[in-house]
Amino acid sequence: MTATTCSDFDKRMKGWSLTTAEILYRMPDHRSILQTFVWQDYDLAPKFPRLKEFLDFWERNLDGPLHSVRVAHASIIKPSEFRTVDAEWRLH
Repeated sequence: MTATTCSDFDKRMKGWSLTTAEILYRMPDHRSILQTFVWQDYDLAPKFPRLKEFLDFWERNLDGPLHSVRVAHASIIKPSEFRTVDAEWRLH
């Protein structure tokens, strides 16, 4: 396992989950037309710091003003899926 993989696993164990955001924004030259952009990354619900960082970047650097953002997230690793192993058997 690489260091990046371990870091991703650690994040998931700390509550980070796959987050998808559907971003509706207005076209820069035709403000009455809405366009869709889909953003997806691991983020920490319910504050979503990565998504907020991306939306702040959007507002500072892109011409298409935001109309709305719809967010969905799903935990990859849940407590019921993670359990300890009591025994191990090896067959030769």
